[in-house]
Amino acid sequence: MNYTQDVALASKGDTEAFSRLYSSVYKDLYHIALYCLGNSHDACDTVSETVMDAFCSIGKLRKPESFKSWIMRILSVKIKRHQTFKSNYRSDAEIPENLDFSYDFDYLSVELKEALSELDSQSRMILSLSVLGGYTSDEIAEICSMNPATVRSKLTRTKQKLKMKLE
Repeated sequence: MNYTQDVALASKGDTEAFSRLYSSVYKDLYHIALYCLGNSHDACDTVSETVMDAFCSIGKLRKPESFKSWIMRILSVKIKRHQTFKSNYRSDAEIPENLDFSYDFDYLSVELKEALSELDSQSRMILSLSVLGGYTSDEIAEICSMNPATVRSKLTRTKQKLKMKLE
């Protein structure tokens, strides 16, 4: 999708243009938030906060073609803040039994859920952006403010860890 025209209109307050932008990314935003946070309520809240921040600051977006990675970066920050806040109330985020990725994914086995729940939040974010969002390591590095080589090595180690756990 070419975001240039809609970003220009949205930055001038055109809510319909922003709505078109949002409709192009809402599934990715929600599923990444759901995967990282573990429940629908927290995912919805985090996506809502992300969209509000994006709407209020879209005028600051310098490269309209980077809209998707820009909004994913906002989501990443929101998820990290939410996880930090929640860590005061529970020791580790768990992947719930009712996690539903049915729009594109088969039912997740109990073993896979357990393996995923043992990942740290950064590994979960990188894996979700790669697998669920289809982002490259360079794009993930930009979203997460990391070195692309670090993203690649972390993603490889995470996949190896999951593979070993599931064998």
